[in-house]
Amino acid sequence: MTSLLNYPFELVAPMAAIVSILLLPLGPLLIPRFYLIFLLIYFTCFLYTQINHVFKFWITVSNIKKTIRNWNLNDRHNLNNSNSNNNNTNNDSTTTSTFHDGEKGISAAASAPASPSPTPTRERYSTLAEDDDRFNEMEASLKLYEDSHFIHAFIVPNYAEPEALLRDTIKRLANHRNAQTNYVIILAMEASETGFEPKAESLTNYFKDSFLHFIVTVHPSDIPGESRGKGSNVAWAARNGCAEMIQRGVDRRRVILTVSDSDSSIPELYVKEVEKSFTQAEDPYFLLFAPPIFFSRNAFDVPAAVRMTDITWSAMVMSNLSNSRGIAFPCSTYSLSMVLAERVGYWDTDADSVGEDMHMMLKCFFKTDGLARCAPIFVPINLTNVQTNGYLSNMHARYIQAKRHYNGVADVSYALRSAAGIQDWAIGGGNNNMMSSLSLLQQGNKKNSMYASPTFWFDKLLVCVKVLEAHMIPVTSGWLMFAAVPLMQFILFPPHSMVAIVDPADNPILTSDFYATLWNIVKIITVFLPFPLFGTLSIYEHLHRFVDRELYRKSKSESRSWRNVFDYITLPIAAWMFMTIPSTIACIKRLYKPSDQYIVAEKFFDEDDASA
Repeated sequence: MTSLLNYPFELVAPMAAIVSILLLPLGPLLIPRFYLIFLLIYFTCFLYTQINHVFKFWITVSNIKKTIRNWNLNDRHNLNNSNSNNNNTNNDSTTTSTFHDGEKGISAAASAPASPSPTPTRERYSTLAEDDDRFNEMEASLKLYEDSHFIHAFIVPNYAEPEALLRDTIKRLANHRNAQTNYVIILAMEASETGFEPKAESLTNYFKDSFLHFIVTVHPSDIPGESRGKGSNVAWAARNGCAEMIQRGVDRRRVILTVSDSDSSIPELYVKEVEKSFTQAEDPYFLLFAPPIFFSRNAFDVPAAVRMTDITWSAMVMSNLSNSRGIAFPCSTYSLSMVLAERVGYWDTDADSVGEDMHMMLKCFFKTDGLARCAPIFVPINLTNVQTNGYLSNMHARYIQAKRHYNGVADVSYALRSAAGIQDWAIGGGNNNMMSSLSLLQQGNKKNSMYASPTFWFDKLLVCVKVLEAHMIPVTSGWLMFAAVPLMQFILFPPHSMVAIVDPADNPILTSDFYATLWNIVKIITVFLPFPLFGTLSIYEHLHRFVDRELYRKSKSESRSWRNVFDYITLPIAAWMFMTIPSTIACIKRLYKPSDQYIVAEKFFDEDDASA
């Protein structure tokens, strides 16, 4: 019975894709009046949402800049205090970070003197320091977390990743000031990877003295009902890693789990901001902490279309984070408490949970009756673009990655049926410590009375709208935005009578002033549809250079410049090849749910030249 109830929800994604394609020729031929009204409503709603995203993106960007400036201001203040206590220190000397990627790490900034030639941005920091009230408030906030009592467990799932890349990713965490006392690495290996044992042993020996604990988990490849991918590996690593930490005497209430990609460069500032947000939250055990994603490590080594795709992707993630109700979705790297992970039965592992980041947020939201929320952490996590040998090979690798990403469309059905109450609410996981976690949440559960309140129903509706927007806009906008108006123009107003299909007497635009006006409005709106994207990208350009120079300590020559404006020429290619086509394929495949082979996106990494 449950499967029959689920079936209508499974049809939403494939029908959206199929109808979008069929409407292009059939709309003008069969239902021209309805089609005109539909296009007007669709384009108007699309334009409104995109303008709204520009404003939300601007809010996120402002908060990112503010967070980084405050962090740098605190470091400069610590530096000045250090210099005043060491009069013999040479103020013009510079200290090289221990990071091996050419980015002068922010964790080393507290011990590194200021640049001998301050940029105008750094001069503004000095001006900010003159504002004693603001500076003292910020300093007290940051110093509160210098001696952290939290235990941060970083889950690093990987499959067939270069050992050098994993070593570099973990090394960045080892450079954080509290790594040896407060960090636990859970290296999530896959048993199906040939030669994973020597790789895991090598990394364990390399970092044996760098962290509080270094735990290696090995995810079996033959668990019935599981689907291969990041989600199932994270689920196995989290369960076993958490169990091992508890056996070693770690208090679960102190543990914050951070899911990391194998190429995630996580700054120390992110960890501090998570602790700050956790401590200040009313119900921290109901929060997922989500940062923006950023692509700067090897951006100049990949085709412009790949670069622009990931830039647009990161911009969409950033705009999604600025939500006043806390209903947003993490992407790639995110954090949550061990208590919350146990509460919801850890990560799902079936084929419908392939988009593990969004799916985990949805699971937490519905399993806690709407109490779980997403807390934005305005610190970018630097990731690596897909990179292979050769231009065409690189484009193909990015296309394969896009197809895998858009398989997350399974969350459309999951969100709709969960909102409708068609869900197995039993809390699974097989963890003997589950009841202890539930008791920690007893106080928060008093809010469960909101389950039947209009507020909760509104939040469920908002969650579904956001999931539909995330997955249905890519599959519909590509077809309708690019082809609807030109194809309708060709069908209703053919260039020659020989190719005429519709009799002029049946053309509502020619026979009705009302529909003629609608047609003109639709054509005008389509002209403005790309403008929100252009606005977003113009804001992003300044943000990228700011983050590169002020957070990652890159020089001007290592960051984007206005010469990169030519990257925008590749936007149509990127939109079709890496968004419209793979999202359409992913939606239609929901009709028969094939078992896809899990292919890891190839990423080069040269440990001797890790400046990207």
